[in-house]
Amino acid sequence: MIMKCLIIDDEPIARNGIADFVSKIDFLETVATCASALEATSYLQEKQIDLMFLDINMPYLSGLEFLESLENPPLVIFTTAYSEHALDGYRLQVVDYLLKPITFQRFYQASLKAKQWHQMINSPKQNQLDPFLYVRQEEGFQKISWIDILYIEGMQNYAKLHFKDKVLIIHQTMISLEETLPAEIFFRIHKSFLVNITHIDSISGGRLLIKGQELPISRTRKEVLLKEVVYKNLLSR
Repeated sequence: MIMKCLIIDDEPIARNGIADFVSKIDFLETVATCASALEATSYLQEKQIDLMFLDINMPYLSGLEFLESLENPPLVIFTTAYSEHALDGYRLQVVDYLLKPITFQRFYQASLKAKQWHQMINSPKQNQLDPFLYVRQEEGFQKISWIDILYIEGMQNYAKLHFKDKVLIIHQTMISLEETLPAEIFFRIHKSFLVNITHIDSISGGRLLIKGQELPISRTRKEVLLKEVVYKNLLSR
């Protein structure tokens, strides 16, 4: 399913750069670019868009103000040179938050997350896994986004959920988590590790790197990982 993308940025170089990245990803298509949020408002009233790449700091109407004004916004990936708006992105439940200058690797990771959300929203299947789940923490429950889980580390009847900025320990086995979470996203690389493939940075030898953390890959699982994940998304051979 091709996702129709709208790029909104007041800088021509930034718009062209994002459009170039989009052209390299087979499940994305740029249908229009806009130099302001006001221009994008008119476009969205006439056309159906699946994903917006939205700059935050723009004149007259910022990306945040624009997004908050929309009743039924498409999926959004923020693109900005400033990091102070990250909490706003979380509050508005945007897919991802890209800091300029944007690397293609980071752009591709964000695009894969958008694809996951798009598939869940548009899937005809019933009882799809909600992107937001709750885990028990002490006397209460904490809301999490399973899409933001970097990897899961098994410890007998417990599991560590590793996020970018925190680690949560829950009373659940790796087998039950593997059965619960979507198999097309979470891959078992080792008896003790289940990884979110959208967060993989590199694979070398018997090791896999996710956000600076090296994880071991068993020999048999590495062959499956290369075949089912890497080779399917290989840009150059």
